[in-house]
Amino acid sequence: MHKVNIQNLNTQTLPKLSSAEAEELLKAIKEGDQAAHEKFVLANIRLVLSVVQRFGNKADSDDLFQVGMIGLLKAIDNFDASFNVRFSTYAVPMVIGEIRRFLKDGTSIKVSRSMRDIAYKTLKAKEEMSVGTREPSLMEVAAEIDVPYRDVVTALDAVSEPVSLQECVYSDNEDNLYLMDQISDKKCSEDNWINDISIKQALADLPSREKTIIMLRYYLGKTQVEISSIMGISQAQVSRLEKSALAFMRYYID
Repeated sequence: MHKVNIQNLNTQTLPKLSSAEAEELLKAIKEGDQAAHEKFVLANIRLVLSVVQRFGNKADSDDLFQVGMIGLLKAIDNFDASFNVRFSTYAVPMVIGEIRRFLKDGTSIKVSRSMRDIAYKTLKAKEEMSVGTREPSLMEVAAEIDVPYRDVVTALDAVSEPVSLQECVYSDNEDNLYLMDQISDKKCSEDNWINDISIKQALADLPSREKTIIMLRYYLGKTQVEISSIMGISQAQVSRLEKSALAFMRYYID
């Protein structure tokens, strides 16, 4: 873990709270006690620092800390003891989400405010709806926040942090398992690669008219009637030339 240095902050002076003290402060905060609010914030600065460590050198630590504190304040404002979870359990995802949104906004990929809001509502609802070890499905969350399922998926994808294929997902001290080892795409199998190459070669060897018909028919989705109009020949001729071209390509591939 990287050490996080925040200017003008001495963590040795930060208060530590027992579970009972935290509960009392949270009750006081709900009643509008500003002093309790300030003490609770100070006591949870370590939580923000621990989250900042996860993001390494992706941005200036002071900037990440400030953004993380915004997430902490949001967590305090929205926390409800009826969630039956520890405050830290509720707060950490919110702090992480705030930092990820900050990092996402700092890249060339811009996510609209509406998408970020949907993602925030989704994550919050998912946390609130979780019971024990069961997490609600995205379909259930979408229904809960009254947002189309497609928009929920799009929003989460927009704010998600890119993951390297070289990231180690498991290690037994003898061998490492990387994310790319777990990815299998049948579309990229060796046989399909060979077939794709063969099709391209067969297409290249077709006579000009047959090649044009195949391109229009199967790559641009044109009908035989449309192709006959484009090429200035009858539909019957298009049909005959198409069959001839396909027969040639099948023979070439086989």
